[in-house]
Amino acid sequence: MTIPLRQLVDLKAGYPFRGAVPTVDNGNAHVVQMRDVAFDTRVAWPGLTRTSITGRKGPDWLAAGDILFIARGAQNFAVHLDSVPCEAVCSQYFFQLRVRRPELLLAEFLAWQINSLPVQRYLSANAQGSAQLGIARAVLEATPIAVPAIATQHRIVALATAARREKLLLHTLVENRARQLDALALQFHATSGLAE
Repeated sequence: MTIPLRQLVDLKAGYPFRGAVPTVDNGNAHVVQMRDVAFDTRVAWPGLTRTSITGRKGPDWLAAGDILFIARGAQNFAVHLDSVPCEAVCSQYFFQLRVRRPELLLAEFLAWQINSLPVQRYLSANAQGSAQLGIARAVLEATPIAVPAIATQHRIVALATAARREKLLLHTLVENRARQLDALALQFHATSGLAE
């Protein structure tokens, strides 16, 4: 059995910046933009743009446990925020999801499920737009989500975390091997006079 996402989370649109996010050195907020996240990774917090947010209504600050969903572009995926080290908002190209009942649904599990093949197929089939694809709020809210027992969710999150670590280690090994091969090539070319 599945439940529509709208029944499980509070969903808010990102902060509505008009145009490019202005950089303000002593601003009161940092902004998570699409360039600050990559699929299956975390937010690159040190590289966030700092800006100033003003207005009568305070912004919806990001909090630990929130999920950011990239709604624009060819890749629409979720990023779980383990922690939020600064006052931050997300830009208008994101939806900010906050699980209503964390004792029944782990945010990490929900992010994993949104990134899983069945949900990604659903999102791809329902993407809208001609010049640039995107996921409409109504489509995201209607996304069918399975909610297994909390113990099962914990096991899946642990497995997904291990897989992410393995992927990172494998990527590091491949990069190291490529550097070794480049060093060997440079060494051979240097001894044969081709490195000039």
